[in-house]
Amino acid sequence: MLEKELGMRPTVITYGSEDKVRITTKYAIDSEDPNIDEQVEQLIYNGVKPMIGSNVTYAQFKADYVQGLQRVGPTIAADIKRKSYIALFIALFCMFLYVGFRFRNWSFGLGAIASLAHDAFLVIALFSLLYGIMPFSLEADQTFIAAILTIIGYSVNDTVVIFDRIREYRILHPKMDYAMLMNKAINDTFSRTIITSLTVLITVAIIFFYTGESVRGFAFALLIGLISGVYSTVFIATALVYDSRGKKERTLQAK
Repeated sequence: MLEKELGMRPTVITYGSEDKVRITTKYAIDSEDPNIDEQVEQLIYNGVKPMIGSNVTYAQFKADYVQGLQRVGPTIAADIKRKSYIALFIALFCMFLYVGFRFRNWSFGLGAIASLAHDAFLVIALFSLLYGIMPFSLEADQTFIAAILTIIGYSVNDTVVIFDRIREYRILHPKMDYAMLMNKAINDTFSRTIITSLTVLITVAIIFFYTGESVRGFAFALLIGLISGVYSTVFIATALVYDSRGKKERTLQAK
């Protein structure tokens, strides 16, 4: 009913207790009409009237059912996006410092940050390309940023597992060719990577296909990020660590 009244599907989520919901819509978001808020409330009232009872008047609806109305204009929305992207870059930079410090080599930090940046920007690119095509919201809002940060956390965990195995093998096999050593580390952790990723992927897929509209965009971003995370960890992070160490250093490792 709300979709029929507003001309588009709004986002409806439970807020606080089960008998409270938050309704978010982009209906006439760019309108400068001072009466637009009243008009939106009227349309929402028409949409929920069959659920709250036909005997409830519009005045009663505003007095007893509406707890607040907030309009997020373009300026505020742009500020939220700007701060969210700043948070994203800060998270990537902190990951670079953490991984580089933990493995005592900046090349590991570089490999990890490249892998994470790849995952984050792939999701951002696909959301931009598929915006308006997919049958659910692909807005770059706070939920989207939460999905990006979740992907970064998951991907760096997978990357660190492989880096840990590389460090372990460097101690156990100091004369092994560095390329062979890294390949062995990837192969030995590959089953763990696939099993962990597949388990999470099944869970996220269930959320994507069987939950409400409000979290479908979040689950979609996680699906992309999980698949991308496996690829980037194996083919970007470790490869960049190998390439960035320099031919001389790799040769010394093999002697």
